[in-house]
Amino acid sequence: MNAQAELLAEGLVWPEGPTVLDDGRVAFVETYRSQVSVWSPERGVEQVAHTGGGPNAVCLGSDGCLYVTQNGGTVGNWRAEDPRPGCIQRITPDGAVEIVATEVDGIPLRMPNDLAFAPDGRLTFTDPGLWDLATRPDPGRIFALGTNGKGELLAELEAVYPNGIVVEADGSVVWVESYTRRVCRLPARGGEIELLAEFADERAVPDGFTIGPGGDFYVAVLFAGGLRIVAADGSGERGRLDVGAVPSNCTVRGTSLFVTDGGSDQGTTGSLATVGRLWRHELPAPGLEPFRGSLG
Repeated sequence: MNAQAELLAEGLVWPEGPTVLDDGRVAFVETYRSQVSVWSPERGVEQVAHTGGGPNAVCLGSDGCLYVTQNGGTVGNWRAEDPRPGCIQRITPDGAVEIVATEVDGIPLRMPNDLAFAPDGRLTFTDPGLWDLATRPDPGRIFALGTNGKGELLAELEAVYPNGIVVEADGSVVWVESYTRRVCRLPARGGEIELLAEFADERAVPDGFTIGPGGDFYVAVLFAGGLRIVAADGSGERGRLDVGAVPSNCTVRGTSLFVTDGGSDQGTTGSLATVGRLWRHELPAPGLEPFRGSLG
């Protein structure tokens, strides 16, 4: 474990998708508890809302609401007690949970995974379909939802399992693919999808990620331990950062890097083991803080 990493919370059940609130608290999903939780130094971990199903990630909107990718409640052998449709959910400041979208441009959502607002306020998110290493049947999709609730399909991919997603300052959309272990970019200016990196280590399955100092990508990899740092210019890997046992996602606020950690690879098969953790690591310079938007 990196000596600079500070343990903030433990006893979590597959935490993912952290986001930092205006008051400094850190919100995240606990997928197999079907809830969004929040950590503060004064009160520890508390429930924000019960979402039902399987919440995969959460981000803060400009309206003070939390937006959640809801996979419906199926991961491996795990089934939620109260399933939901695959959708985007919104949690209002008073804790009410609403469904914002179950389809985009006439395409039904299946199992939305990760999400990020773009500089123009649109919400981008991945929908990889069912995680199935044996047959990999589902195409992967990248969507964007506008402030008026209307959206578009940005990309449809082969069975690559697009997972984590971020948006750069120029509006370019970047995602990782868990099956291929690749980092890819759809440039804001248009054109072909760019390959930025491909992890040679078969254990380095990318999950969520964030934009760190200099625009580089800090990618949480599930089974190789720690984060891989990928150059934004496409020149490959710059190094690694050992934070967490099975890091699932991360975000930045200033120089603070917050990392959710499944704690054990049991989490990927739906284990309810309370071994998840939340970490904080101080970076040498600020990263790019996530943009905010809202949906009507």
